[in-house]
Parts: sequence; C-alpha cells; structure tokens
Amino acid sequence: MTDTPALAVNAVSKRFGGLAVIDNVSFAVPLGARMALIGPNGAGKTTLFNLISGVHPIDSGDIALNGRAIDKMPPRHRVSAGLARSFQNIRLMPHLSVIENIMLGQHTLADSPAALLNPLAWQRNSVWRQRAEESMRNAGIDVDPDAAVTGLPYGVRKKIEVVRALMSCPRLLMLDEPAAGLNPRETAELSTFLKSVGWEGLTLLVVEHDMSFVHDLCDRTVVLNFGRLIYNGPTQGVQDNAQVREAYLGSRRVPTKEAGRVA
Repeated sequence: MTDTPALAVNAVSKRFGGLAVIDNVSFAVPLGARMALIGPNGAGKTTLFNLISGVHPIDSGDIALNGRAIDKMPPRHRVSAGLARSFQNIRLMPHLSVIENIMLGQHTLADSPAALLNPLAWQRNSVWRQRAEESMRNAGIDVDPDAAVTGLPYGVRKKIEVVRALMSCPRLLMLDEPAAGLNPRETAELSTFLKSVGWEGLTLLVVEHDMSFVHDLCDRTVVLNFGRLIYNGPTQGVQDNAQVREAYLGSRRVPTKEAGRVA
C-alpha cells in the first residue's frame, strides 16, 4: 500500500473579514481510513469541508488529494479527481425521483458531452439505472425507485444523498453529518453500510455530532476548536485528551461514546 495519504491538508487558513475561521490546520487522512472531524459548534468543521471541496478558496496553505494538489482546482475538477461529498442540509433535486437523484451522481463518469445524458436514459434496463438500483438495495433503501423524493421520510432522503455521492466512485468520500435526523436503527444501518461499501482505496472523512456513530465507524478522529486543530489520533483516545475535554466543557459534555450527540 502506498504511503501517500488520500488527503493531505497542510497549514490551511481561512479568514472571513477579520475572523480567522480556520487557523493553520494540518492533518492527513491515510488511504482507506475512516476519519471523523469533530468539535464544538462553530469550530470550523463545515468550513474546512467547504475549503477541501472548493466551495471557498483557501487563504494560505495547500490541499492534496492522493498526492495531487487540488486547492487551485474548481469544484467540478476535484470531483473528477476522486472527491465526493454530502452536505449538512439535504440537497436532493425535489422534482426528480429517487432513482433519478441517485443516477445524477454518475455524471462524473461520462467520457463525453453526449454521454452526460446517459445516467438519465429513459430505458429501464440501462446499465446506469441498474447500477443505481443495485446501490439502493445495498444501502437498504426499500422504496419505489420511481417515487418522488419529496414525499419520503427525512432519514431515507439522507441515505439517498449518501448513495448519490457514492455513485461517482470517489476515492475520498466526505460526509457532513450523515446521521443527523436518523433514528438509532437507521444510524446503525448507515454505519454498517458505510463500512461495507469500501472498495480498495475508498477513504471516508466524516463530520458528525453523534459520538456513538463516530466510535462505531471511524478509526481516527481530528478535533477542531475555534478553527484550530487540537487533537489528531485514534478515536478511542479522544475523550482522554485534556484539550478536547476543555473545549467541550462549554457544551457541558465531552465527546464519549456514551454521551451520544454532542454540540
């Protein structure tokens, strides 16, 4: 296995006006790892996701995906390079069906402008639709593929968004609060699914408040507080770190598995 990490964030900083929201953050996500990114509210977690995925430009530092610099790339080129993500708020297309939303994730696999229409081919036996339906089944999404997404429960729509991100066959999958709004059974099913989808080289970086989910899924954890990295190590040791415990005192809870959801 190569020593090149799936993701390398090196001395990245970002300011909005006079506020430093990300301050000289560095960490690496090993190839094939399942890493959590946690911290109190306002720590900068989603902002860092946005910097990695290209929603916002960085002010300084650099970001590499599988050894390739991506911090100057537009977002669409980062997707082509192997990065996929979900968002904290669901961003499905409300006027499309379940299967059509999932098939949208395959557009990055098209090898020509004309092929961009293939994932939404009308034929019910198209290879694009077959792949999408197989992914639905593997994720335990037991609904009519042609149903409108707007009428589905929140937890089902969250899982659809995760599956759509996987359809681009990413090398790095970034999930922003994938377990938010799920009940305990749905959360356990999502964790099992994410652990099972790993083809060789798939790497996960997950922002999540549900520490039971984090402990079950992630082997390593990075902790931010006020835009600075305060912990980078095994998930099992995060609750014993003095800086982490101090950061969470303002939220009245420390991030332990038994604590469930934390701020």
